[in-house]
Amino acid sequence: AVLQRSADLQTNACVTCPRPLPAAAQAALECVHEDVASRYYGCGLVIPERLEGSRILDLGSGSGRDCYVLSKLVGEGGHVTGVDMTAAQVAVARKHIDYHMEKFGYRTPNVEFLQGYLESLGDAGLRDESYDIVVSNCVVNLSPDKRAVLQEAFRVLKPGGEMYFSDVYGSQDLPADVRKHRVLWGECLGGALWWKDLYRIARDVGFRPPRLVTASPITIDSRALESVVGHCRFVSATFRLFKVPPAGAGGRCQAVYDGGIPGHEQELVLDANFTFKAGEPVVVDEDTADILRGSRFAQAFQVRPASGQTPAAKILDPFQLAERLALKGPAPRPAGCCGPAADPSRAEAKHLGGAPRGCAAAAGSEPAPE
Repeated sequence: AVLQRSADLQTNACVTCPRPLPAAAQAALECVHEDVASRYYGCGLVIPERLEGSRILDLGSGSGRDCYVLSKLVGEGGHVTGVDMTAAQVAVARKHIDYHMEKFGYRTPNVEFLQGYLESLGDAGLRDESYDIVVSNCVVNLSPDKRAVLQEAFRVLKPGGEMYFSDVYGSQDLPADVRKHRVLWGECLGGALWWKDLYRIARDVGFRPPRLVTASPITIDSRALESVVGHCRFVSATFRLFKVPPAGAGGRCQAVYDGGIPGHEQELVLDANFTFKAGEPVVVDEDTADILRGSRFAQAFQVRPASGQTPAAKILDPFQLAERLALKGPAPRPAGCCGPAADPSRAEAKHLGGAPRGCAAAAGSEPAPE
């Protein structure tokens, strides 16, 4: 009821910093209806690689912006389901299904929106092992039971599936006055998980250890809110969690990417720790080897046992990664969703430069990682 548009936000937590988008994602974003885009409250980009024909579930889909972008990227043979507990947001998303299907040139809709709770997806009719990928954009922090959300995501994922999501994390367990603050909770800070707890919960649920993709700091410009937050710090971070059982091979391996993923012919960035250039061997740890063998990336990699070189130590702390990325250059300015009448999808597209592409131009293309 409070947030009618993105411009109603009082902090910049729900801001997606502009990053260069691949042509396919840019074209899809250009097609999103203004009413949908203006109600966007995400903190990241939830567009992993190799999406064509996939079944994707968006947890906390809101007005449907990410769902419609993904709807274009999976193609008419794929499917996207959005789940949100807020009736008003679901109504906005459903209202524009026909508009987007016409834009994309689809004969039948490949997207649906359901009202339900992320902690009990079965009540919304979602079956076990029914999705290839689960995404979420700045929503898990709003759940009072984050373990249940990850458990449900694990349940509905097919073997080899992935949860790829952006969210807000804290530098510590948050004190009660932060957790109970109405504005901080509503704008995704009060419910932020301590980042170390994500690793623990993911392991307990059954996922492989989280893969940190990218991170950026969150600043609070309100003095009143800063006084409540105190020494707590916040970061927006993207992680990927894989539902891949241990292969039992043991030890480190050598992985060679064949360049076969469209849109990533030269290199594939798995996360902040591993970038694979086509044809060049990379020494990986056992977890990474299992993921490359057991996920949708399996056909694009040759993975074999290796000896000698040890993989470099991984960066796990999103605050540390955010600092490293900041040292590489000026931090990207927010896309402006907190400004008057701002439209983040248009701001992201404008950041890319050049003339907008038509909606049909992205057919068959694959997006690059963040």
